[in-house]
Amino acid sequence: MDCIYKDPNAAIEERVKDLLSKMTVEEKIGQITQIERAVANPSAIRDRCIGSVLSGGGSRPFENAESADWANMIDGFQKGAVESRLGIPIFYGTDAIHGNNNVWGATIFPHNIGLGATRDADLVRRIGVVTALETRACGSQYAFAPCVAVAKDPRWGRFYESYSEDTEVVRKMTSLVSGLQGQPPEGHPYGYPYVAGRNSVMASAKHFVGDGATENGTNEGNTIASHDDMFNIHLAPYIDCIAQGVCTVMASYSSWNGDKMHSHRYLLTEVLKEKLGFKGLLITDWEALERLTDPHDADYRQSVKSTINAGIDMVMVPFRYELFLEQLQSLVESGEIPLTRIDDAVERILRVKFVTGLFEHPFTDRSLIDLVGCKAHRELAREAVRKSLVLLKNGKDPKKPFLPLDKTAKKILVAGTHADDLGYQCGGWTATWTGLSGRITVGTTIMDAIREMLGDKTEIVFEPNPTAETFASQDFSFAIVAIGEGPYCETGGDDPELKIPFNGTEIATFVADRVPTVTILISGRPMVIEPPLLEKVDAFVAAWLPGTEGAGITDVLFGDYPFQGKLPVTWFKTVDQIPMHVHGNSNPLFPFGFGLTS
Repeated sequence: MDCIYKDPNAAIEERVKDLLSKMTVEEKIGQITQIERAVANPSAIRDRCIGSVLSGGGSRPFENAESADWANMIDGFQKGAVESRLGIPIFYGTDAIHGNNNVWGATIFPHNIGLGATRDADLVRRIGVVTALETRACGSQYAFAPCVAVAKDPRWGRFYESYSEDTEVVRKMTSLVSGLQGQPPEGHPYGYPYVAGRNSVMASAKHFVGDGATENGTNEGNTIASHDDMFNIHLAPYIDCIAQGVCTVMASYSSWNGDKMHSHRYLLTEVLKEKLGFKGLLITDWEALERLTDPHDADYRQSVKSTINAGIDMVMVPFRYELFLEQLQSLVESGEIPLTRIDDAVERILRVKFVTGLFEHPFTDRSLIDLVGCKAHRELAREAVRKSLVLLKNGKDPKKPFLPLDKTAKKILVAGTHADDLGYQCGGWTATWTGLSGRITVGTTIMDAIREMLGDKTEIVFEPNPTAETFASQDFSFAIVAIGEGPYCETGGDDPELKIPFNGTEIATFVADRVPTVTILISGRPMVIEPPLLEKVDAFVAAWLPGTEGAGITDVLFGDYPFQGKLPVTWFKTVDQIPMHVHGNSNPLFPFGFGLTS
């Protein structure tokens, strides 16, 4: 056969070698380029041999687009790719970080911080399997997950994307990789990418490396750490991901002791590729080239040169791809970037494409669409919510637990800004980049779940902000008050104060002064819990950012299941104690691993 690369029975490395030998420099440069869907079109993908297209956070075909709408768009882009001279398919990347969270009707799982509280690696693997199915159903073959940051400072706006402050917990949760990609068979070569088939997706271990330990929790900031700490604390989870055949690693915006990670040749090439034997592809983060300089975009050409020469294989451009192609071409022609470095990058990209089966099956398997948001997937998310809840207080007298709540109560109060808000439950990276308030997708709020649990035998009074009038009759059996953070992401979530917003503390204490109360905190991190709040409420539950399946909360509140969650982070008393973690200073409000079972 003239075209070995088209032969599905040929060895992958032979296919890679054959295709690479047939490519022009322009085609190779095109493969290194990942562009945003908003600027993509089939003819540009075909003519420039573009390697990949992505959706940035919340970038979707249109508002409330469902999986079939996404598949139509992505298959349209793919049509352009397979019509190119060599027929090299694209892979489409999306931020499927707690389910396929950009897509209307998808199952939304708890954010990673909640999953860290479960300590359940098999649960996380099963979540990966479901996320892969729902992601494939929309046409995407590439999930930008998992985030394996070891988060040391809750002031960081991406804290909830981390499983834990503890390296060993994060390492355990890298099981998501085998869920997303499939479990590599016995004897699979170490470091070689793996994707099981059409129901699995490429994963991306991120953000390499040390993003969770920046000074003062500043997003994209500087991590000051010794060589030993960087390797033993922050690098360790990547070794587990590589052992599972992770297809891609995404570099971090952050710096290590003042040196930007995206141009850190020692870590990207000498450590990740050479020492650790990673054979997949190394991708930048969004617009990372512009962010390499201060001010941003001060020397684009130099940014292209330093990142590619440092070992980056694919650049998430995402908009100015004509400029990127032009600059990269010029740097190759001048010899400032050697062609051997370009060939290494393209070899890695092609390897992952062959491993993923894109040449044989470039288009969406539409039979998967019916699985999106199905009952079995939502039951798994509900299980995850149940297991993630951490009970911090149960009863003013330890001998008299307040929970579980009585299902036969005659009249109850449900209060707080977060009791009936699906968007708040899901947090950032849901429907849009930053997240939204309200009925942003299909799901069950805490209030919906309470109604479902109690039926019409209990009178349920719902007041987001109760007043003295609410208590005029004084005959509530108990109150459920849900308070917490609004949705946020990245730098927009950096918060030096960590106070519960929306008057949450005031609402909860006001209610607790008048009726026995359980408070549920919806947040992506520990918050300041004022002493009067903890003292006055009868029970306090950290529910993290649970996602669409609010019934997981009522399952446990009303006693159908026990509390199992353990704190994945140390809960500080005051922000001046931060950074505070299990191996650090003492006197926390609640220690790492704390969690009552009754």
